[in-house]
Amino acid sequence: MNEAKETITQEELNRCNQITTSLRQYYSEKIVGQERLGIALLTCLMANGHILLESVPGLAKTTAAKVMTDALAGTFSRIQCTPDLLPSDIIGTQIFNYSNNTFETKIGPVYANFLLLDEINRSSAKTQSAMLEAMQERQITIGGENYKLPEVFIVIATQNPIEQEGTYVLAEAQLDRFLLKEKVDYPTVEEEVQILDRIEKNVFSNADSILEVEDITYLQEMTKKVYIDESIKKYIANIVYATRYPYQFIAPEYASYISLGASTRATIAFMECSKAIALINGRTHVTPDDIKYLRYAVLRHRISLHFSALADNVSVEQIIDAIFGAIPTP
Repeated sequence: MNEAKETITQEELNRCNQITTSLRQYYSEKIVGQERLGIALLTCLMANGHILLESVPGLAKTTAAKVMTDALAGTFSRIQCTPDLLPSDIIGTQIFNYSNNTFETKIGPVYANFLLLDEINRSSAKTQSAMLEAMQERQITIGGENYKLPEVFIVIATQNPIEQEGTYVLAEAQLDRFLLKEKVDYPTVEEEVQILDRIEKNVFSNADSILEVEDITYLQEMTKKVYIDESIKKYIANIVYATRYPYQFIAPEYASYISLGASTRATIAFMECSKAIALINGRTHVTPDDIKYLRYAVLRHRISLHFSALADNVSVEQIIDAIFGAIPTP
């Protein structure tokens, strides 16, 4: 028999609602539109996972990430990735101290609650791989010694999909470490006018934090306690299974575009993120709609497509929709 799981009390739920509402209001006061991006960033905070943001330049990827972290009184580091960036520039290194003839460890900017890697695809493969241990194991190794990273450690990486010169495509193993991948679209005309109004009002001049890191750890603890039924878990498993064996579920013309399905990390990501979405919506249990809401963000970087998909103008989102349409909703 399964052990009885501790449930969330009404008092705990009220506190969670207060924290998430405060964060969402702070975000909406600074950023125009981009609600899905705000939810994705909040979800990563609650699940203690990493997020990859992708769009053409100038669509507030970095600004949105900075706004969400400004709301919290945690440590923040920003690294502008370039081809000559070395792993030691991020992780840290050992420096020889001539005064006492010993090596001293200097930990790099990776040691922070929030690490913004701007244009991560401009860094070399060697530098990208240096982040793997930090992102997955939440520790770094310098001079043979391990150093634990903070309990709340979230990498927010951005990349520009258009430019090819001086860029290095992220490996599948690196992509899989990101809990979510969110694409940022152009604003509407009305939203663009609102952006101009807020720039005139200088809304970014006030960057005072409204929450403590302890509030985020509290949200993370409560997120783990959100109930997810066995039928929902089976629903998640069936969706991820369908990405690996698409010919059994979707039309052959769509299935032929898939070269590699999602890993077990996708299954775990669906569970963790759906719990966060449920809590954001004021519920203590997961529904199938919570799974569907983040279907693109969880799967778009975990399903690899053949070049024929690009040639035929078929997006990974279309493939994801086909898979979700083929799996019965519990």
